[in-house]
Amino acid sequence: MQSDAAGLKRRLASLLYELLVVFSILLIGFLLPQIVLSGFGMNLSPRWLWMHVFVLLMAYFVWCWLHGGQTLPMKTWKLRVVDQCGQPMRPLQAMLRYMAAWPSTLLLGIGILWALIDKDKQFLHDRIAGTRIVVYDK
Repeated sequence: MQSDAAGLKRRLASLLYELLVVFSILLIGFLLPQIVLSGFGMNLSPRWLWMHVFVLLMAYFVWCWLHGGQTLPMKTWKLRVVDQCGQPMRPLQAMLRYMAAWPSTLLLGIGILWALIDKDKQFLHDRIAGTRIVVYDK
């Protein structure tokens, strides 16, 4: 199995594909339950709505990273998230990566742009969590 560092273009392409997957997860796991709840006259506060999104996406990403190191788009692009030694991520490391990815992407994508100046071309949330994205061949 080869595990070279993934190029920035490949990781960005995977990230664009990831947006489609996240959209479908939010449509099924967030929007549809909200429609059902509102049909019964139940509305959640904006804080609870954001918490729902946060937990829903955390379940998806952390589960995928801990069970093979890949999301569906990462499988398509033959990418895998590993620790700095090339081993599978630990659960706390996956949680840290997920939580660091929120500000990394929401603050004008500064954590993504970080890869342009990083010596290893890593995203900021990977640098914080001690992970890296590699290309693999089975």
